[in-house]
Amino acid sequence: MEDMVGTLFAIAKLADLEIRENQIEVMDRGCPHFPSGLLQGRMGIYLFKYGDKYLKIGKAGPKSDARFRSQHYNPNSAQSTLAKSILNDQDMGKFNLNNENVGNWIKQNTRRIDILMDSSLPVRVLDLFESFLRCKFNPKYEGFQSQRE
Repeated sequence: MEDMVGTLFAIAKLADLEIRENQIEVMDRGCPHFPSGLLQGRMGIYLFKYGDKYLKIGKAGPKSDARFRSQHYNPNSAQSTLAKSILNDQDMGKFNLNNENVGNWIKQNTRRIDILMDSSLPVRVLDLFESFLRCKFNPKYEGFQSQRE
């Protein structure tokens, strides 16, 4: 995780963004994991990893606690969720997942990493870091099926 923080600071520096160390925190919630919400004055990026493959990387602004905390565990909570992507993936059929158990499966079988940032930072910092992490880790469930490798 130290390497990830260093990389994010290097990216910020390349973009001429001034960020203090206390404005970014990386929380490895492990596997299994227990989701946590955004504290007041925070925004964040979440990464879900299964084995050696990232499944989903996304962001939540300071007013998007539900997106950060819970929506990805429920296939019916939003237009695009990790749970919905998993249920639509034929490769995941071997786990016999459904609307009722997919959320628990995600918590028990994926590693979650949260990057928490001070919301006083410009939202473009959140966007930059999310874009970089998506490029670096190429998550399985990003974009439309036709856009995936």
